[in-house]
Amino acid sequence: MLRLHNPIKQLQNITIRYYSSTTLDSEVLFETKGKCLNVTLNRPKALNSLNSNMVKILTPKYLEMKKSLKDGDMVVVMKGAGDKSFCAGGDIRAIYDIGKQTDQNTPKESDGDFFREEYMLNQLIGTNTIPQVSIYNGFAMGGGIGVSIHGKFRVATENTVFAMPETGIGFFCDVGGSYFLSRLPNHMGMYLALTGAKLKGKNVRVTGVATHYVPNAQVPQLQQELETLSNPTEANVKAVLDKFSENVDINDKSLDVVQHLETIKRCFSKSSVEDIIASLEKEGTDWSKQTVNTLKSVSPTSLKVVYEQLQRGKSLSLDECLKMEYRMSQVFVRNNDFFEGVRALLVDKDKNPKWTPPTLSEVSNNTVQSYFQPLNAKKELKFF
Repeated sequence: MLRLHNPIKQLQNITIRYYSSTTLDSEVLFETKGKCLNVTLNRPKALNSLNSNMVKILTPKYLEMKKSLKDGDMVVVMKGAGDKSFCAGGDIRAIYDIGKQTDQNTPKESDGDFFREEYMLNQLIGTNTIPQVSIYNGFAMGGGIGVSIHGKFRVATENTVFAMPETGIGFFCDVGGSYFLSRLPNHMGMYLALTGAKLKGKNVRVTGVATHYVPNAQVPQLQQELETLSNPTEANVKAVLDKFSENVDINDKSLDVVQHLETIKRCFSKSSVEDIIASLEKEGTDWSKQTVNTLKSVSPTSLKVVYEQLQRGKSLSLDECLKMEYRMSQVFVRNNDFFEGVRALLVDKDKNPKWTPPTLSEVSNNTVQSYFQPLNAKKELKFF
């Protein structure tokens, strides 16, 4: 849920506030055309970043669909307002501000409420039988991934920029990251989770993050055909998407991620973060050196916890992953690295976080395991 991409300067200027449920409903727009529900995330000045109010608007709509509709009754098309972003993030600064108002070791109830509500929405989307098509028209990160990746279809265009950059702010890849990242082929999920690397355009499709690639100029026609489907079953929706989608070849060396795919497979399959770094150092290429520098710049604690998170996520259901992530979130918001990461990137913007501890060797296995411990039964995440 907590999203910001360090290399993207546009995001560094966003001030993300905490919104109450009384905010105007215009932050999410709904429009029904035939059997198509168009959902627009409508905060273009903030790159459609997801806030508490938007979660509160979306949840009852998805709950209603889950209870009353079946495959073939409707298709959901989700996109971001404007042409720059699908959804670039979430309430990073809000959680930071809440934490700074009190002792970090005793977070306010609203900390847990936001994560709880967001993860419950993620689960609703992931278990809904109504096909959802998310059109990644620009930035697609963090909270935006949570409301899209668990749907049936994701469409990348030449304007798409995907990232899960949480280790750079001392957090972890939540919103179901344990589930979908651990299932990407070629150890791509581990690479994306640890480094926070950006994927652009066709790279988003070739990695499996997106299910289709459609040139931006054809998106309006694609949407029009979805809006006119008389029987929008998952199969019929897929047929429309396939009609517009361009093939993306895993062997296309013009794609950045393909150029480094063999290195990613070799290095990010290792049995620890330390072994991953050692393997990259052994490669000795400019790309591997840059990747090592990235790994050494982010939170050591986040690296080790995220590695463990994805290892566990491989064998868990979506529900189990989200429950695990809720436990993790409650530990992360009590720890220094999250507050220090947000301070360095968003508040003071000195880009010089002081991680605690500062090295991987000082992050013990006991510390890592502490992020996965059960909560009090009343505080555990439960679904609708």
